[in-house]
Amino acid sequence: MSHFSAHPHAVNCFRVFLLLWLTTLTGLAQAQSASTSDNTTTAAQAAVPAPKRQLQALRITEAIKLDGLLDEPIWQQAPIATDFIQNRPNPGPHEKHPTEVRVLYDDANLYVGAIMHDVSQDSIMRELSARDDIGNSDFFGIFLDTYHDQLNGYSFIVSTGGVQVDARYSPAGGEDGNWNAVWDSRTTMRGTDWLCEMRIPYSAIRFSKAPEQVWGLNFMRQRKRDNQAFFWNEVKPAVDGFVNQWGELRGLRDITPPLRLSLTPYVSSYVNHFPYQEQGTRNTSTSFNGGADVKWGINESFTLDATLVPDFGQVQSDNQVLNLSPFEVQFQENRQFFTEGTELFNKGNLFYSRRVGATPIGFDNVSSQLRQGQLGPDGQRRPGEAVVSNPGVTRLLNATKVSGRTKNGLGVGVFNALSNDVYATVRDSVDGRQRDVLTQPFSNYSIMVLDQSLKNNSYVSLINTNVTRWGSTYDANVTGGLFRFANKKNSYAVDGRVVYSRRRGNVFASEKQIDDQNGYKYQVGVSKISGNFTWGLNHGIESDTYNPNDLGILFGNNNISQGVYANYNKYKPFWKVNNLYTYFNLNHSLLYKPTRYQNANVAAGFNTTFTKNFLSVGMDVDANPVTHDYYEPRQYPLGDYFVRLPANANVSGYISSDYRKKLALDVSGGVRWYDTDDRLERARPRRMGYGWSISPRYRVSNQLNFRYNLDWNLKQNQVGYVNGDLDESLPDDAAFRKNYPTDVLLGRRRVLTVTNTLSGAYTFNNRMSLTIRTRHYTSTVNYADFARLGKNGQEVLVDYRRNRDNTFNAFNVDAVYSWWFAPGSQVSIVWKNASSSFLEANEATPLYFDNLNNTINTPHNNNISIKILYYLDYLMIKRRLAS
Repeated sequence: MSHFSAHPHAVNCFRVFLLLWLTTLTGLAQAQSASTSDNTTTAAQAAVPAPKRQLQALRITEAIKLDGLLDEPIWQQAPIATDFIQNRPNPGPHEKHPTEVRVLYDDANLYVGAIMHDVSQDSIMRELSARDDIGNSDFFGIFLDTYHDQLNGYSFIVSTGGVQVDARYSPAGGEDGNWNAVWDSRTTMRGTDWLCEMRIPYSAIRFSKAPEQVWGLNFMRQRKRDNQAFFWNEVKPAVDGFVNQWGELRGLRDITPPLRLSLTPYVSSYVNHFPYQEQGTRNTSTSFNGGADVKWGINESFTLDATLVPDFGQVQSDNQVLNLSPFEVQFQENRQFFTEGTELFNKGNLFYSRRVGATPIGFDNVSSQLRQGQLGPDGQRRPGEAVVSNPGVTRLLNATKVSGRTKNGLGVGVFNALSNDVYATVRDSVDGRQRDVLTQPFSNYSIMVLDQSLKNNSYVSLINTNVTRWGSTYDANVTGGLFRFANKKNSYAVDGRVVYSRRRGNVFASEKQIDDQNGYKYQVGVSKISGNFTWGLNHGIESDTYNPNDLGILFGNNNISQGVYANYNKYKPFWKVNNLYTYFNLNHSLLYKPTRYQNANVAAGFNTTFTKNFLSVGMDVDANPVTHDYYEPRQYPLGDYFVRLPANANVSGYISSDYRKKLALDVSGGVRWYDTDDRLERARPRRMGYGWSISPRYRVSNQLNFRYNLDWNLKQNQVGYVNGDLDESLPDDAAFRKNYPTDVLLGRRRVLTVTNTLSGAYTFNNRMSLTIRTRHYTSTVNYADFARLGKNGQEVLVDYRRNRDNTFNAFNVDAVYSWWFAPGSQVSIVWKNASSSFLEANEATPLYFDNLNNTINTPHNNNISIKILYYLDYLMIKRRLAS
């Protein structure tokens, strides 16, 4: 069968979808054409940025009381920003319910006062939520580009209930909502209006020392009742970029960047309980910790952030899964120090922050270093050593980052972290003596970034990451260069990157040299980036020895890839919908060394939102000819062994209801068909894949809400590497390895995965909340038969009888009470409950409620902690002492 042939049903399904897609687009275009009016902007005009509006800030000398009333006379003297322009759902129209914004400033702060006129108080939605979560609420926000480079900026947003949200914007990170600043705000209701008053201290932002400054400026208002969003300076969806579409704030004179110095000390205490029920082992342990975060403004452009003896014990638990793939699971970063203000370090995707403080590199090698049991002269077996403790994380000593951007647009970032030695403890089973086994040497992690902003939303960047480990093991270094150049009209762009990886030394706890000492990667692309119709072409290579994994993450090197994509989007309402987003992708991949075919893929889809009921729907389809998976056999170097995946096609879709309703629902589902596989002496049953999810959410009140999510996924007759590897101490595994010393054991299996997640939140006020999240995950693998994988994808059924069925269960509860008792200061109380189990052979069960019962009866780890942060600002303390 040709690489590009596919099962007729899959091909026909894809053809039908394309026909429906094209027919739909044609009909919608005709409907749009029929409804065109005189004031409709053309596609060309929609891709041209709007003229930049200007607002004068007014300097004040008298004090402003932050109460949300805007009753000081000085507010009436300031120029007004009004006449906002709608961005969604219908870009272009001017607001019907006016917004009035004024900006004041003094030597220490920027003040923003806004009045949002409306029809009635019932029209103003005001759900309470935790910080950095707007929820189902109206809001007002200000956006500042303090260096006016049209690339980088800040946002400060306040909901009607007073909930604060802040973010940073950059070409590398887009919108970084993890960034948090210390600022203050108040909101009030007055008649049919709501008012917002903000005080943004200069210590929360960075700007130059120029005697007169021009900042990029925009304001945004959301009227949730009608799902409408408005900007003061029009932001056009068809124009590439966001910060470059802001207006200007003028009149800022003689303001000086302040000394930015703050200390946030913390104390925390933990009580941990796990029912070991073993002689000499305590079930309960306690700990007390202390440390601090330091923030120092080195100058007006650069800031140093440091965390001393950090404590990350209260972060949300990872979503543990059963991993059947040849690649590691990428977990989300939840530690605030590594999520806040890291946009420079994320350039090029070379930094995977979970590597810092990760599982020790020798964690899995401890058992190979134990003294094994042996027979004594008397014929009696003497037991060997056993593992007493083996820490799964590396405790950091400190972490520091320096970042900023000069007035000429040069961004500089320096990150450094230190971790101490980590040891496992093993005990001799005969005499009880204990010894330590090194699993992680003292290590230094560092990153250096230079990022030069250029005109027309362009940039060039240089990134270097380095890991240095003490002792006789290896060090790693990765250097990358990136660029993006757009034309003056911001309509076309070329981009690319070149990365070199270098590793030197021995494999940990071994005399063997690292075998991937030098590697490289490059990628280049050209694209049309603005307008209703956009497209792009890209090509890239990752060499067989490219490896950035010590401080980054890699999912399969040794490939050559190329692709083309096209998007056609309609941003204005037409027919019965608010918008339409469509895409089409065509990709192809080869193995780099040796150069051999891997896979090809064609995909298309659309999503839209209906005008009247705000029901969102979307559909995706893809088709894949025969694929050669060189990674699944886990045989290196790549090239001789691959698992052949038959031609297949997938159709999936989703429906999402209006979140403004008390009860909202998200539903999705899909099915994947595979061609039959008749290469063996007896044809295998057809592979199929099914998946669906349902997620209702219910808002009891503006303070209480619940959300439930059920994910169900079934892979029928999947063929893959037998998880758990071979144990040659077992007869069946030893016999297979003896008969086929170089070949791979594959299994045909049924994989059923079910995930239930229930979360709830009660928000007492805009500074205090209680959240709880419960997750139960179960995945069961049942093997039907086994095959020997030889070279060039040849498979032969074998009589292998060991029961390889297995089930993995994971359960987590994360309950968090959070109280921001002062700006930047917080008390948090966290309860965590966790358990997991891995069942093999006859103990494995595909029955969900049996797995749930097993999970409940498995010993659980319970952890309760309290942590207190207190924000100390140098300028605030200085003013208090002076008064």
